[in-house]
Amino acid sequence: MVTKLQVTQLKASDFGLNYLTSSHEKVFKFGYFSRNSPSKQKLRFKLVGAQKDRWKLNDIDTNEVDNQEMEDISMAERIIPSGLPNGNLSLAAIVSIEQFSRMNGLSGKKMQKIFRTLIPKTEYDDARNLVEYCCFRFLSRDASDLHPCLKERAFQRLMFITMLAWENPYRDKNNLHAHSLTKSSLQGKLVGEEAFTRIAPAISGVADHPTAHNLFKALAGDELGISLRVWLTYIDELLKVHEGRRSYQICEYPQLSEERVLCVGSSRKRPVLKWENNMAWPGKFTLTDKALYFEAVKFKGRSNAIRLDLTRPGLEVKKVKVGPFNSGLFDSGVAVSSGPGSQTWVLEFVDLGGELRRDVWHASISEIITLHKFLNEYGPDDNDRSLSQVFGSQKGKEKAMTSAINGIARLQALQFMRKLLDDPIKLVQFSFLQNAPHGDLVFQSLAVNYWGGPLVAKATDLKYQRAQGTSPSEPEVEISDHVFDIDGSVYLRKWMSSPSWESKASISFWKHASTRPAVVLSKSLVVADKSLVEKAAAICKQKYQAVEKTQATIDAAKLEGIPSNIDLFKELLLPFTITARNFEKLRRWEEPHLTLSFLAFAYTVIVRNLLSYVFPMALIILASGMLTLKGLKEQGRLGRSFGKVTIRDQPPSNTIQKIIAVKDGIRDVEHILQNLNVTLLKLRTILLAGQPQITTEVALVLLSSATVLLIVPFKYVLAFLLCDLFTRELEFRREMVKRFLAMLKERWLTLPAAPVIVLPFEDEESKSVNQRNQTDKGAIKKNAE
Repeated sequence: MVTKLQVTQLKASDFGLNYLTSSHEKVFKFGYFSRNSPSKQKLRFKLVGAQKDRWKLNDIDTNEVDNQEMEDISMAERIIPSGLPNGNLSLAAIVSIEQFSRMNGLSGKKMQKIFRTLIPKTEYDDARNLVEYCCFRFLSRDASDLHPCLKERAFQRLMFITMLAWENPYRDKNNLHAHSLTKSSLQGKLVGEEAFTRIAPAISGVADHPTAHNLFKALAGDELGISLRVWLTYIDELLKVHEGRRSYQICEYPQLSEERVLCVGSSRKRPVLKWENNMAWPGKFTLTDKALYFEAVKFKGRSNAIRLDLTRPGLEVKKVKVGPFNSGLFDSGVAVSSGPGSQTWVLEFVDLGGELRRDVWHASISEIITLHKFLNEYGPDDNDRSLSQVFGSQKGKEKAMTSAINGIARLQALQFMRKLLDDPIKLVQFSFLQNAPHGDLVFQSLAVNYWGGPLVAKATDLKYQRAQGTSPSEPEVEISDHVFDIDGSVYLRKWMSSPSWESKASISFWKHASTRPAVVLSKSLVVADKSLVEKAAAICKQKYQAVEKTQATIDAAKLEGIPSNIDLFKELLLPFTITARNFEKLRRWEEPHLTLSFLAFAYTVIVRNLLSYVFPMALIILASGMLTLKGLKEQGRLGRSFGKVTIRDQPPSNTIQKIIAVKDGIRDVEHILQNLNVTLLKLRTILLAGQPQITTEVALVLLSSATVLLIVPFKYVLAFLLCDLFTRELEFRREMVKRFLAMLKERWLTLPAAPVIVLPFEDEESKSVNQRNQTDKGAIKKNAE
């Protein structure tokens, strides 16, 4: 067991992480020398001092922060062995290991020795695990909602370098002396997605595992990774959001002591409007962790604030279009309701720049609503006595709320940076997981993380109760019934009220949740392995990416324009069209030898009673063809374009031509619908005896057909129908068939359609008035009687 050592407190303003290394016998020494000094002999500050020195960040010249380079560190009194079995440590890895070792109160060399004793050799050889251990060990010592060291620019840069170190822990084997010959500025470095999603969620308040990949996409934008400038800007904006919340809580909302203010909308340039009875009232809108508040601005001043509780079940939030007289002119509204028949808040977030502001508010409100759904479904009741059996479980609800609050803060920070995704819901974990595939697995792992803890021994109480002759108030817990986190924390079986715990995916996940040998610093920080939340989030991410790829193919198939969709439909029906065309050739005896061969085969199947084998054989042939194509495609013998549907684009046209084309297309669709409706109405006339004579004739035909099918074996009926089908185009039957079809067409045209009655339009108000009138008339009649 490693004891915790005394660590100096971080008090920093800025951290110049410009490094210069000198290698000698695989040993690196650190220090900082002035770049402006010609002799480079004058020591500006000690980045890593002697063992007796305190690690002070406020000794750094903040003016040199922005343009410093990663090779301006050279010497100090501590040395770091850089050689590992898999290669030499990269410069970023050495810096990260040494700095976090000092912050943990140890040297880098001592930290390596401790790490070697804690982990198997196979895992120790991976330099990433050493970087993780040094970083996670320091981060695990703080349990605050937002890591306090984030306020220091030095720590921000150190975390960026740690992500670079995790991504590239080894030096380039082909150019071992590159670091001593060239300059590599931090400004040109980019952090990849894998490194960001591993390190960033370990910092309290910066990211969470379920949405870390979406946060990376938002920050990276069109780039291949996250730059130092974007990283520092993101942290600065995040700190501003948290500071703004504290100022709102203290100055403007002292009465909301039991709630935390998250977002306030009261800008005059971009007001928040509440729509009531086709009237829009501007006002001050506030979102807390439990409710919505709206304080309308009336003609005589502000009215009292009204409150909508977000903790009650059944709440729904959705995007709506608003406007006078329900016109829906502006797509900038959000509706919050608790079901049909209840009061609905319709809010408009005015933003002339687009829908960005509305989408952020929608995601924030949705996150709070989904948070309380999560608490009700996966968390124990506040009055549950079993909470006392698990140490720390009383704080589970607060942990979940803090996670949601930090997610909304990150959303606001990205809004200020103008780096949001198309759907901000993807950036807040509870709302994202609600509709994500296998999101319930992540919900379960989060519940275990929030409420799980060590069991509290109650042996003394049980012995006392048995001595008094009374039964214990709480039944003894079967350990096998519970769920355990990676650090041994227990989540009680009686808390598993959600039906998702009984799903096959859930049972399989928790059955195989055991981990390989790793160093567990906390339930969220695991070296050389993933925590349970990370594992569940990885499964969810994999399934979600598969769904996104499928949806991308569906979106690509949705062409714009009626002519293009008609061309695509024709192309998809081409195999069936070719089959029907070839069958028609057989029926018309265009190639007599093929027709005779087909009839010989068909009658052989019928006469020898092989009809029951036709459908299974067709399925076998279809499956064999599919597997053959699969094998050929894997071998690369079908070409890259095989399976793709190709159509010609429509010729260029102006707006008027497009409008005319749409109008013609709508007219054609209308004509098809009219003919279809007429056909259905005529069939309705036959079935409902609209024309008794025709109904009688059709009924007699149906009875005759049923009698024939009951008396004559089916194979003879099928043989007769096949003979009739293939002899219609022969000379001795052609005229007779034409006369018969003409007679059927004439009878069909003379068949009237069922009558259709079109009632005048009635809105809801007129319907209610008519219902009242009818009830009044009924009451008058009863009184008269």
